[in-house]
Amino acid sequence: MPRSLPKKWKTRRSDLLRCVPGLRPTGRREPLTEAKNEVEGYDDSSVEAGVWQYAHARRVRVVVDGEDYFDLIQQAMLKAHQRILLIGWDFDTRIHLSRGRRWWQKGWKREYPARLGSFIVWLSNHRPDLEIRILKWSYGVLKFFSRGSMMLDLARWAPHRRIDFKFDTAHPVGCSHHQKIVVIDDDFAVCGGIDMTTGRWDTREHKPEDRRRKSPDGTSYKPWHDVTMMMEGEVAGALEKLGRKRWLRAGGKVLSAPEHDPGSAWPDGLEPHFEDVEIGIARTRAAYDGDEKVDEVEQLFLQQIAEAKDFVYAENQYFTSRTICEAIGKRLEEDNPPEFILVMPKIADGWIEEQAMSPARARLVQALEELDKHDRFHLYVPYSADVPIYVHAKLTIVDDRILRIGSANMNNRSMGLDSECDVFIDCDRPGNAKAKPTITALRHSLLAEHLGIREENVPELIARYGSMADMIDAAGDESHRHLMPFRPHVEDGILTELADRQTFDPEEPEDLFDIRSPRHGLFRDGSLLARARSRLSRKRTPA
Repeated sequence: MPRSLPKKWKTRRSDLLRCVPGLRPTGRREPLTEAKNEVEGYDDSSVEAGVWQYAHARRVRVVVDGEDYFDLIQQAMLKAHQRILLIGWDFDTRIHLSRGRRWWQKGWKREYPARLGSFIVWLSNHRPDLEIRILKWSYGVLKFFSRGSMMLDLARWAPHRRIDFKFDTAHPVGCSHHQKIVVIDDDFAVCGGIDMTTGRWDTREHKPEDRRRKSPDGTSYKPWHDVTMMMEGEVAGALEKLGRKRWLRAGGKVLSAPEHDPGSAWPDGLEPHFEDVEIGIARTRAAYDGDEKVDEVEQLFLQQIAEAKDFVYAENQYFTSRTICEAIGKRLEEDNPPEFILVMPKIADGWIEEQAMSPARARLVQALEELDKHDRFHLYVPYSADVPIYVHAKLTIVDDRILRIGSANMNNRSMGLDSECDVFIDCDRPGNAKAKPTITALRHSLLAEHLGIREENVPELIARYGSMADMIDAAGDESHRHLMPFRPHVEDGILTELADRQTFDPEEPEDLFDIRSPRHGLFRDGSLLARARSRLSRKRTPA
């Protein structure tokens, strides 16, 4: 340790090495729970096309936006007894959750702190039987070294043998670990789109300016919309097995299953949206080191689009999946297609993502609009006054019969490259029919949030105008929250050419950065999308 650090921060070199992936000291103490088998009871096979498993949930709550999520997850973690398993694309110890002291050190104090890194230490100090396992995608190593005090947090964690933090590198080059899962004591789980990191906190008001919406370094960020699902019951056990398998794959020691605990981490006073329902789980995983490819997420999307009767309402970060767009295009050519309402961000978050995703989205939307003879396809961008709201949610509602929430985007990466996990409620499954009115209410709640109107007014407005799209166009108020139709703007150039070839958003890991013939890209020879593009080209060519 550098001599300039205060004495109370000093620790053994072997403990500090635990903080950096790939630099592990010899003779390291083993975790408290090491099992003899790999993951007992884990079955990697799909029970049906597009579904890994079905599992029962006693209670389910859909959590919208970061203000509620960070408060509720902190309450749940405070009730943990045996293990907290945190799996995410990103993880930033510098963020504040909701309640507790604001000063980030002194994890031994009786009152728990709000800052995440110190809160983890506090839990370890005050819960003698609690293990905390954190798995973060390896790309974050680059961000990790720029986050200052996060290095100190990991150094403070090092002496705690019941806290273990790992970077996940177990995937093909160019892929990512994108699942966002929390499991507490084998009976409470979270799955959705919210990472425990900076830039995710916001209220459902999404004010254009909000002094509370700041990164740890003090910089403000744009309004942010996200969704996740909290579940209690057997479904948590299924996700816990998935998490332990991922932990093992990333190089962690084998973890035994938590013992049965009659307690529950369900936050006190939290009313469930659903009770006694069956939850389906779908995954994406690229083939790697003996593990076969899993494309349940893609299969489920295609099945749900094909089966939609009245509408598909979706909120998603990206819209560049060739197979999803082909499936939507086929429905739009029907005599009476369902209504498609997609809510997405104006631009992608990050310069690289914007260059890779926006040209492809514009090209695909143009093709779908060419196929849309009945005006049933609508893509919107949410605004708060004149400030665009960034949509990070991954939510799909089909006919108010299916509610789906997870980590998967509607891009090619989420169909075949990145590790993903979605959960869904299908009202056609045994015992789930009672869920439909609540799914309807959730859709109305989301529309009300985006339009800045009262939730109870949404059903009457939809009935008055005849469709969600017509209601959205009539109810919008540009001085407040509203949904603005997305107008694709396509510029000829190298970025559009690369988008057509799927160079940065491929369908298979080996195709990343592979510049090949366009017949391998978004508009493949003979495909529906290719025919739509050809019709557009002929219309633009002077006679």
